[in-house]
Amino acid sequence: MDTLSLLREGELSIEGRLTVASNLTLRGHVTHGDRTVRCVYKPISGERPLWDFPTGTLARREVAAYELAEAAGWRHVPPTVLREQGPFGPGMCQQWIDAPDGAVSWVDVVAPAEVEPGWHVVLEAMDDSGAPVVLVHADTPDLRRLALFDVVVNNADRKGGHVLAAPAAVGRTAIFGVDHGVCFHPDPKLRTVLWGWSGEAITASERAELVSLREALGRDLGHTLNTLLSGAEVAATSARIDELLTVGRFPHPTGRMPVPWPVF
Repeated sequence: MDTLSLLREGELSIEGRLTVASNLTLRGHVTHGDRTVRCVYKPISGERPLWDFPTGTLARREVAAYELAEAAGWRHVPPTVLREQGPFGPGMCQQWIDAPDGAVSWVDVVAPAEVEPGWHVVLEAMDDSGAPVVLVHADTPDLRRLALFDVVVNNADRKGGHVLAAPAAVGRTAIFGVDHGVCFHPDPKLRTVLWGWSGEAITASERAELVSLREALGRDLGHTLNTLLSGAEVAATSARIDELLTVGRFPHPTGRMPVPWPVF
């Protein structure tokens, strides 16, 4: 049984709750035969209503984010499915990512003098004692691809804590992004800590990935997303891809709150 089938059909047991999450988020494991995978389970019944997203849709948005990332070849979202059954009813089930010991923090808050070469400064602030600090993130191809993914899915909440170092055994990427329940809104909502490439030109390889993704939206991916999102949300996703291809650059921050709060 492959990982997606295991997440979808395996026996789900709960280990505990992640208390820092705003919606009911449970850690557990799914088992079938002699295979077990640790997972995150977010039941639809535990979603808090939001003023700007339809109630009961966050789990499907998480699955849609995974499906889009896979279709684009951006393998930065852990395997994610919609389970029909669980201890608290239907919900999102995603493979748990254990960051390796000593893993790099790809997003950080440091003193201005501590910014290392190869890191982007996103904003300047002061800590609780009034000392200056800066929000920074690394400049790596995997993180840049995750930032491009966030633009496409219109991620309204890319916090630093949602960027995870991948275990070496995974082999598919150095970075995973998680928590995509508030993506795909048809209105501009992009709030992220990954603004370091603002205004930079889209590379030839990134353009090719976007073209391939746009073509996939006209085929199987479009059908899949239409089972998870509204027609307007799918159309807006396609329009964002078209805009990226037309403008040819990463967007600049706009609006009053381009960075989520808290940032971690």
